Amino acid sequence: MVDEFTQTLLGIMVAVIMLGMGASLTPRDFYLALKRPYGLMIGVVSQYGIMPFLGFLLVTFLPLPDAIAVGVLIMACMPGGTTSNIFTYFSKGNLALSVLMTVTSTVTGVILIPIILVLYANVLGLEIPREDIIRVLIVLLVPVAIGMGLRKLNANVGAVIEFGGSILALFFIVFIMVTWVPQNWQFLLSTTPATYVAAIALGLVGIAIGYGFARALKLHPRNARTVALETGIQNGPLAIAIIAFTFSGDEAQSYMAVPALYSLFIVIVSTLVTLVFRRANTAAEQKMPDGLL
Repeated sequence: MVDEFTQTLLGIMVAVIMLGMGASLTPRDFYLALKRPYGLMIGVVSQYGIMPFLGFLLVTFLPLPDAIAVGVLIMACMPGGTTSNIFTYFSKGNLALSVLMTVTSTVTGVILIPIILVLYANVLGLEIPREDIIRVLIVLLVPVAIGMGLRKLNANVGAVIEFGGSILALFFIVFIMVTWVPQNWQFLLSTTPATYVAAIALGLVGIAIGYGFARALKLHPRNARTVALETGIQNGPLAIAIIAFTFSGDEAQSYMAVPALYSLFIVIVSTLVTLVFRRANTAAEQKMPDGLL
């Protein structure tokens, strides 16, 4: 369960995170994205093709209750988050590409997320309140626009907001650990192992498939790492906010289980993957021309 105070606090934190995301952008970023749309197309396919299908497979083959299954689908259909930008930086990926993929998937998500959710939910016979989710997504795009405006007015202010949003995205995980986990401890103890498998697999398998997809397209290793992290690291805070403001009652606890557990485990998974990426032999990179894609 999420009480009214925690729900309000979640909403404020997600708004600040989205504000920071917007502050990382300038109109020039969109110009460069349109000039080189190949990378963004890969990002959209990764976020709204690979991940939702992975969520569908997990729901199909794991013995999950309907409410947990809805949580899996919502989490799988989320855009990338600022956490992916942080891990891309530490893994020596292409940060510019990461930010563009994150924001593009967030903006296009207002249209694509409800469509994909309803499509897979209908196939699985699950109920998804499409209109409520659309309203939440539209509201959460407002801070992105405000962040962009602040960045345009004052680059220094934009940089501070961007940094604050990124830090808050990591603090959000800590907040979940000290609030939602203790409040739902008995539920977590009684939930099935399949729920934990789904929460971990979404990130781990998503990163693996994203990397394989990028390498199959013969992308530069830096860009392959970026696509991998952008694919597997979804916007957990956004998923939790959508559920908190869409569902109510005791059942909301089950809807939020996978997004909350995903948000906890993805930090561990991403840290391990980043260490692997950093230790990988980069000799091949020096033989390849660097660039956005």
